[in-house]
Amino acid sequence: MTVHDHWQMDASAPELYERYLVPAITSVWADDLLDRIEPAKGQSVLDVACGTGVVARRLAERGHVGRLVGIDLNGAMLAVARAKSSDVEWTEGSALDLPFATRSFDVVLCQLGLQFFPDRPQALREMARVLRPSGRLGLSVYSAIEHTPAANAFVQALDGFLGPESSRTKRAEHLTCNADEVGNWVRQAGFDRVGVETVTKEIGFPSAFDYVRFQLTATPMAALLTKEDDAGRERTITTIADDVAARLDPSMLANGRLTFPQESFVVVASLR
Repeated sequence: MTVHDHWQMDASAPELYERYLVPAITSVWADDLLDRIEPAKGQSVLDVACGTGVVARRLAERGHVGRLVGIDLNGAMLAVARAKSSDVEWTEGSALDLPFATRSFDVVLCQLGLQFFPDRPQALREMARVLRPSGRLGLSVYSAIEHTPAANAFVQALDGFLGPESSRTKRAEHLTCNADEVGNWVRQAGFDRVGVETVTKEIGFPSAFDYVRFQLTATPMAALLTKEDDAGRERTITTIADDVAARLDPSMLANGRLTFPQESFVVVASLR
């Protein structure tokens, strides 16, 4: 038995995502978004591209009283969300054609989902459509990958070891534009009083190996290693993790733990 046998794939990618990446990354951004929006008691809230549901679940855990709905296109992610909470209405559907009546919600949230939509302006128009007058939007989206050192080191290591196409999925998590452009998208969708802030959070993992293994087992990038057996998967992950560590400032690897800044654009906007 090797030192890393505990990580072998004993669950689906969505389950692993919820188990490892939600506590380390997405819960951090969920709390940030909710602290900025703070839906009032009785308000109806829609979480777009909810994934396994951390934003809506965190809001329910804060004692929110009011309708909570999470929508995502990925049925497997929603299955995990449903298993984690019955306090939220979980709906499978597209952000480009939200299956809700016009003016249905007081607050729309979208955490780390905008970058994945094939038609971002349409998704934002749909968010505006389902909001009531004076309704509020809160969204976060990763900025350029170069501003998140671990992610940038990871894609370079992937390109070097598995070929340039291997990093496409990870690079797609990040926008390449600036904050002003994101703000313009939101304004053009019909929102006013649009504020865009560039926010940095400190993200931590037990090690560079853990960061890489979670990326390659708990996300769609798991497809890169489907042809490997457990031993081959571990060798590949170890090689990539060593490459990632070599590319990072040693201060990010103190005592073997990986700690790095992660940058996002956070938008708070409202309708007239």
